[in-house]
Amino acid sequence: MLDQNILTGIAAKVASGERLTRDDGIALYHSNDLLTIGKLASLVRERKNGKKAFFIVNRHINHTNICINRCKLCAFGRDADDPAAYVMSIDEIEAKVAESADQNISEIHIVGGLNSDLKLDFYVEMMQRVRKVLPGVVIQSLTAVEIEFLAQIHNMTYQAVLETLHKVGLDSLPGGGAEIFAPRVREIICPKKIDGDKWLAVHRAAHEIGMRTNATMLYGHVETIEERVDHLIQLRELQDQTGGFLTFIPLAFHPKNTALESMGINTTTGYEDLKTLAIARLMLDNFDHIKAYWITVGPKLAQVSLAFGVDDLDGTVVEEKIAHDAGAQTDQAMSKNKLIKMIKFAGYIPVQRDTLYNVVEEGFN
Repeated sequence: MLDQNILTGIAAKVASGERLTRDDGIALYHSNDLLTIGKLASLVRERKNGKKAFFIVNRHINHTNICINRCKLCAFGRDADDPAAYVMSIDEIEAKVAESADQNISEIHIVGGLNSDLKLDFYVEMMQRVRKVLPGVVIQSLTAVEIEFLAQIHNMTYQAVLETLHKVGLDSLPGGGAEIFAPRVREIICPKKIDGDKWLAVHRAAHEIGMRTNATMLYGHVETIEERVDHLIQLRELQDQTGGFLTFIPLAFHPKNTALESMGINTTTGYEDLKTLAIARLMLDNFDHIKAYWITVGPKLAQVSLAFGVDDLDGTVVEEKIAHDAGAQTDQAMSKNKLIKMIKFAGYIPVQRDTLYNVVEEGFN
């Protein structure tokens, strides 16, 4: 049990706007006073965003599940000769994008496995075709892991890959692949994946050419509290230097059908999810937004999280496969009207945004 004096000291720092330290973050995780942590996070949330709660009308496309890494944390990836392996043609991707043309969609989100058959020219054409179908949409696609893979197979710098794709339509990078930066953890859950330093370097390169990106943390597997806090601090430090991150998304780990399932790892509890979201809000003082990804934590807890520092519920999504292959029990899509209703019933103001948090529509009276 955390000494109440320590929590009181942290509360004083939050009230005065003072940055929390690594020790403060660890202390918050050791505290069982979830309501006080949530109250503090809510204070920071309202300072930054008032009673606004954001969402986006977007579409996810997972274009291939073939992946050379085959991370232990993942239930999505397949070897190329697996009967369940697939890769979408650019025509198929274009068709899925076209399905959203009449939905006032703001964002196309495309991520997949590391497929050695898909070279940079594939992604250049993919971006061009997406842009042609939906000229005004923001293309937020390809994780730092995918960018690093393209740089490696083409012997290019991260910046060169990003500039090539940026010119033909790529606007923003999603935050996937960050997992937990600690080398100890990555050796267990994703030994072939790029390390934390390379993930950060890709995002730094994106920020340096003017792209805004997201950041994530996969929690609830083999990581320690200290490793979670260190992950947050490394993100905070890069944000201090570049200001390029849009939002932070804690991702609850789903063990089903992964190689980690046999280790007896259970899904996270709602208590743990709310605490992690709230602590992220408190530690990441230089991030404008904290997102509860309803796909992994569930719509009901995502709704509650609005009172625990969260100001964004992601969006309509449509056809998410990665978390669902790992046992996520949520739907693969959510209607705009349901998102609005969730936000209103929680006592917040629904704001439809685009990827860059420009307001599309607000209030919905």
